[in-house]
Amino acid sequence: MINISNIVDRLREIMEDETQDQLKEELNSYHSADLADIFQELKPEERLQCFKLLDLEKAADLMEYLTPQLQVELLGDIDEEVASKIITMLPHDAAADVLGDMEDDESETYLDKLPHKFSAEVRELLTYNEDTAGGIMNPSVLTVNCDMTVQDVLNYIRIKAEQDNMELYYVYVVDKQSHLLGVVSLRSLMTSPINKKVEDIMISDIVKLHVDDYQDYIADVFMKYQYNALPVVDLYNRLKGMITWDDVQDIVEEETTETIYQSSGISTELADEDEILSGNILNAIKARTPWLFITLIGEFIAVNVAHHFDSTLSALPVIAIFMPLLAGLGGNIGTQSITLMVRGLSTGQVTLSSAMYHIFREMLIGLCIGIFFGTVTTLVTWGWQHNVELGVVVGIAMAINMTMATVIGTFTPFALKTVNIDPAVASGPVIATTIDVIGLAVYFTLVSTFLLNVIR
Repeated sequence: MINISNIVDRLREIMEDETQDQLKEELNSYHSADLADIFQELKPEERLQCFKLLDLEKAADLMEYLTPQLQVELLGDIDEEVASKIITMLPHDAAADVLGDMEDDESETYLDKLPHKFSAEVRELLTYNEDTAGGIMNPSVLTVNCDMTVQDVLNYIRIKAEQDNMELYYVYVVDKQSHLLGVVSLRSLMTSPINKKVEDIMISDIVKLHVDDYQDYIADVFMKYQYNALPVVDLYNRLKGMITWDDVQDIVEEETTETIYQSSGISTELADEDEILSGNILNAIKARTPWLFITLIGEFIAVNVAHHFDSTLSALPVIAIFMPLLAGLGGNIGTQSITLMVRGLSTGQVTLSSAMYHIFREMLIGLCIGIFFGTVTTLVTWGWQHNVELGVVVGIAMAINMTMATVIGTFTPFALKTVNIDPAVASGPVIATTIDVIGLAVYFTLVSTFLLNVIR
């Protein structure tokens, strides 16, 4: 790992000395992934100065490592002809991603400047939903027919790979109408007799994706079969492109980020992830406010529960100091249950058919943990307040609250999954608020029923 801070300082020194040739040589010596980290630390004007000095191939390679926000920023600040050349050097799917993040009129300008074949293929990618196989795939695929020999295919690979800069994982066998018939690995080609026909070595039982498959399903298929690439077909089994393992790596990272955001009540549907983190402040506010507003309503309900028992609070003010304790532990154990179920549903380890098993299992776990913490709470409260009745009531409330929190935390993701809502939203503030409301109601009911009678 390189020290980004030291490199940025060095580059700034070179920029101050105005030695452009030295700066160009320095920039082009770094790996594109490292350059992306460096560009993140530079000021906008410094970024632009450095970007203009990169070789076109290096600039195109760098594009794939930058955030969409920086991609649009840099391409928008350089000459359109140069920007068009850089876009042309990108893989089709990467070019579609870059253009898709631009304003419609701006992306149309670039599409008109791109080579006709490349532009037509990118335009087709842009017609698909960006979260589907059609929007993710690379249409540049190496195809052969089943009558070719191994020698013919090897010769063809040398020509096509050099011309089109293709990603080589597998060779796909198609007919004259581009229907997918089979797949041949490079290993099979290298180890088979050169005069053997492709149809004799191809695999016809193909794992494939459909253009309308969504990215969570795509990630699941790759995780299950562990292929380096998978073909993408349309409704008529015509080969449209392929998705590679690095595309899936991006999908998994995006899905994980989205789940983390949703679990905190941040809506990725209202603003892009980059906007939420470092973009326009208004977009970040828009993404974070809705769930907070819903939480506010929920907490008002909790306040109303407390208000309903104001006579209990007036008679025994000391009970108020234990409210954060109950809410905190109830919320934490509920979040644990939610996290386990959401993760289990996403990986396939947990299914809807096993819902009752997991609900009862988590309830038992919550009860055992609740009894343990309830006992500890009883002993500590008794020793602290010198009131055994108060300790017992708080301890029982703790045990009930933690048990109910696990049930709520386990049940909710299954309920949402049943109605086709992303279970990740279950781990947001709404569930925590629900647990708070129920926990307070249980606590005050126990205090009113048992503790006040003892005092009277």
